[in-house]
Amino acid sequence: MTIFNVLTLIGGLAMFLYGMNVMGNGLEKLAGGKLEKIFERLTSNPIKAMLLGLSVTAVIQSSSATTVMLVGFVNAGIMKLHSAIGVIMGANIGTTVTAWILSLSGLNGDSFLIKMLKRPRSRLYLR
Repeated sequence: MTIFNVLTLIGGLAMFLYGMNVMGNGLEKLAGGKLEKIFERLTSNPIKAMLLGLSVTAVIQSSSATTVMLVGFVNAGIMKLHSAIGVIMGANIGTTVTAWILSLSGLNGDSFLIKMLKRPRSRLYLR
């Protein structure tokens, strides 16, 4: 690892933190107290927070995006940390459920790609 890689890493981290700060300030100005009250109602107990995270992740299909949004909300003071933890757990459960649904449904079709995915791995390397 060269000094340029270290400087790039530090610069990228600084830009990320600055962006989070700007996003938090913008959310705070835009939403005010309304969004905070909505989040308090939606995450009043851990089960509701988990279901919120699961549903948001199911809609946007990305637990990482859900987590990044939550970090911004907590940083802006719009959401409490203990509420965000429940939502993050729900987001991770939502990602897992989506993967299980896809794996249990099975792959059907006649396309070349599906045939290659369904083919046993040992035969792929023997030919």
